[in-house]
Amino acid sequence: MPLIKPYAQEINCYSDDRGTFVSFFDNAHMICGDEKKPTKRVYYIYSYGRHVVRGFHFHQHEWKNFIIVNGSAKFVALDPENPGEVFTFVSSSRKPNLVVIPAGYANGWMSLEDETILICASSSTLEESINDDIRFDPNKWGDVWTVKKR
Repeated sequence: MPLIKPYAQEINCYSDDRGTFVSFFDNAHMICGDEKKPTKRVYYIYSYGRHVVRGFHFHQHEWKNFIIVNGSAKFVALDPENPGEVFTFVSSSRKPNLVVIPAGYANGWMSLEDETILICASSSTLEESINDDIRFDPNKWGDVWTVKKR
């Protein structure tokens, strides 16, 4: 099992009559638990509709930091060798969280609203990521995607 577990950290959101300002990483470094890693790649993903699942995939070496800039999403992460502990986080553009997925965790996300956009900072280049990528069926560990009634 990896040493650092996935987590979400609330991000300060500053709003006034001009709009909103949210800063989620500084000095081109990613938040990776108690350490910082250089950010090698930043990209965004746009989901057309709600309930679109992207995942599960796994990286042995790559860390990722996610933040929602439009809409909302449910993130799920787990250690494929110890899938009993499931980490679930919800983030939205209205209450932004920095979702940190350490290397060694299968992870994915599902849009909860139409036109959800997230930004990802990665510790790997695209080529490094492709060479470190293992894909799993999104339901391999059961139904972790359904929004449960409460």
